[in-house]
Amino acid sequence: MDVASVREYLTDAIKFWESKRIYYNLVLAGVVIVHFIAGYPSSKAVLTVDFCLGLFILAVVANIAYCAAYLVDIFAQASGFREIWQRYRWILLLVGTTFAAIITHFVASGMFHGRRS
Repeated sequence: MDVASVREYLTDAIKFWESKRIYYNLVLAGVVIVHFIAGYPSSKAVLTVDFCLGLFILAVVANIAYCAAYLVDIFAQASGFREIWQRYRWILLLVGTTFAAIITHFVASGMFHGRRS
């Protein structure tokens, strides 16, 4: 594998994954917003500076997890299945986003509904 091939794989991965990151973040934000609204007005009480800082940290962690797709993508592009992979890698996006949304559901559920007495 030469430098030109690696550069091509990296460029292709960046073009695909970075154009989809906004949708990933919108899905996760939507899950949090739904839980906030479902727990309203008691969920309003958890809105503190510390809570918002914690939410920011979780958003950064979710975006770091999103980058795991790059490892799979570049590995698959370097294989003999590159053309097939490029047609069907949206499945990894769908599965990964669904997985992250499920994790977000449980975390948001604990944040907004776990404090009920």
